[in-house]
Order: sequence, then structure tokens, then C-alpha cells
Amino acid sequence: MMNQKSQSRWVKWRWPILLIVILGLYLFQLPYYYSQPGDALVLDDVITVEGADEETDGSFMLTTIRMGKANLFFYAWAQFSPYRILHPESQLRFENETDEDYQHRQLMMMTDSQEVAKIVAYEQADKQVSYQYFGVLVTTLIEGMPANEVLEVGDRIKAVNGVSINTAEELIDLLAGYSKGETVKLEIERNEETTIVTVGFSSFPEEMNAPSDRVGIGIQAPVTDREVTFDPDVHIDTSQIGGPSAGLMFSLEIYDQLTEGNLTKGNLVAGTGTIREDGTVGRIGGAGQKVVAADRAGAAYFLAPFEEGAANSNYEEAMLAAEDIGTEMEIIPINNFEEAIAFLDSL
Repeated sequence: MMNQKSQSRWVKWRWPILLIVILGLYLFQLPYYYSQPGDALVLDDVITVEGADEETDGSFMLTTIRMGKANLFFYAWAQFSPYRILHPESQLRFENETDEDYQHRQLMMMTDSQEVAKIVAYEQADKQVSYQYFGVLVTTLIEGMPANEVLEVGDRIKAVNGVSINTAEELIDLLAGYSKGETVKLEIERNEETTIVTVGFSSFPEEMNAPSDRVGIGIQAPVTDREVTFDPDVHIDTSQIGGPSAGLMFSLEIYDQLTEGNLTKGNLVAGTGTIREDGTVGRIGGAGQKVVAADRAGAAYFLAPFEEGAANSNYEEAMLAAEDIGTEMEIIPINNFEEAIAFLDSL
């Protein structure tokens, strides 16, 4: 038994000790990221097309997930809901990538997504878009793959096997169809000097969970380096939101401001999905979590990538989440920008 003196000492120190233990548990980070449903952001608050009429009824909304490094508290908290998810760090971060590098990569993808969304909207609305291309920027190199040996972040790729390229999509298309052990010649610009380098193909690292028969040179998230001007001018302010998953919703809001009428018909329309310059809507992460965010914001419709009916598509994931939470919000399958416009016109 404690004597009175020992007991008094314990009473005196127990709260500071407990506070230190709690602080230690909170600060001790695990090799995981933790995510949960985020917000639904009204896009006419952050997108402004010069000369566009302000609409008072209905809104397009992008949906987000909240993500950060996991500690023991978040690890435990994630066990109590299917919408609080743990992601192994190796699935999201490259080896030796710093927090600043990771955030920079996310913001670069967001910037590229915004530009593509503007292009899709302006071309669909028959508005003026002017381009000046400079090549494709290398933003991320994958450790252990061939490109990491000969390329540097910041290199500008100008041609593949003598074929000039302007966009990241063209680069990806020209690098498709190769086998392990084959090589390509890349014309690159580095420090204002142009040179030719030979790069091989290899399998992707196991932690990237790529198909076993898929090969590549080891460039991730290349960015089209160009100067694009729009008439009328358009401005997007999304602060520190990162990643490319708002492309579809950006393009719809911009198109709505560029054209007559109100695409939303007075509804709150949320959604997610990347977008390519040809209007194709692509897969994103966290579709179920974004359905929860949209439902909390009172959205009537949620647009989700259908992926041409692929198994385990974002649309399927969104439908499962909608059924699970019992929302009245309708989940709409979308393959491309034209389908999204057709659906909105039908409201």
C-alpha cells in the first residue's frame, strides 16, 4: 500500500504524467495516412469567369477528403467507420519524398487539372483558347526504374523516338505498348540545352500495386508545359486543395458561367472525377467518402466516373456508399463531359 507521502506525490504528478503520455501518443506518427470525408465546396464561390452573370439558384460542388499522417488515435478511430480509412504510406508517397515534395506534387496536379478543365469548358462553349507549347515536364521519378538513372525532375521532354510531343497525354500514348528490356530515345531540354537520352522499360515497384505485366520508364504525373490564354479571362482560387480529382466539376462550373441558362436547374450538384482534354472523365480515390461529404452538404445529385462500366468503378463504389448511408441523393454514372451536360440538360 502507498503511504500518505507517496500517495500525495502520485496525486501531484499524475495529471502531468497523463498529459505527457497523451501528447506522446498524439505526436507518434505511424507509417500510414488517415482519411475521412471532407467538405463539399460551392464552386461559384471560387471560380470567376469575366463578364459572367451571377446565378442565385443551384450550385456545382467539388467534394474533398481530409487526409493527414496517422497517429495512434487516428489508427484506433479508423476502426469504427468504413469511411475513415488508413492508407499505407508507401501507396501515397515515393521513397525519400518529403512532406513539402508531396504537397508540391499534389498542388501541381491540381494546377494541371484546372487548366485542362478550362480548356474542355472553353472548347465546348466555342470560346477562344490560345496555346503555346514547350514540352512535357518531368515532375516525379520512381526510385529503381530506368528514368531515375538518366532524367531529372524539371527536365522538359520534347520528343519520343524523333516524334515531337506537346502534351503529357501524347507522351503517355507514345510510351505505351513497349516490353521489358526495350528502350526509347527521348529528346530533352535541361538547363536550356537540348540532348538525346536513351531510357529503358522495367516493371513497377511492388508497392505501387501495378499489374504484373505492366512496364514503364518510371515517370509519374508528367505535366504539359504550356502557356494557355482564355478569352474571356477565368480565375480559380482553391487555396491548398491538392490533386486532380475536381477536374469534371471545375469544367462544368466554368462551362455554366460561359453559356446562357442555368445548368443546375436550381439543384445542388456534387461530384468528382478527373478530366482529360478529350472530355474523358477518369477514376479518383475516395469516391465513397466524397458521397458522404456531398450528402452532408444536401446535394441532390452526385456525378461519379462510370469508367465505361468497369468492375469496381467509382460509380459502383459511390452507389454502395449511398445505399449504406441511406441518402436520397441520386448517383449519376458519367463517362465523359458530354454525358454530364446531357444529364444536366435533362433535369
